[in-house]
Amino acid sequence: MNMKHDFPQTDEGNVVYIRRVEMDALPAEVRQQAQGLDWLYAVHGVDGERLALVADRKLAFVLARQNELTPVSVH
Repeated sequence: MNMKHDFPQTDEGNVVYIRRVEMDALPAEVRQQAQGLDWLYAVHGVDGERLALVADRKLAFVLARQNELTPVSVH
């Protein structure tokens, strides 16, 4: 879960989407690493590719901004 990832720049701009992901939608190995949490927050590229999983919404937005991306919340 704690892995460095270089975020790609896309032709569509620097927008990424932040959404909450329920634990039962994630692989078993991710659920094991996130024990005690009810959900994680995913950072997705405009093409839908999951770029990162983090423990809370605020951290997802900070991560995006630190990588010069514009985060947008998805419900």
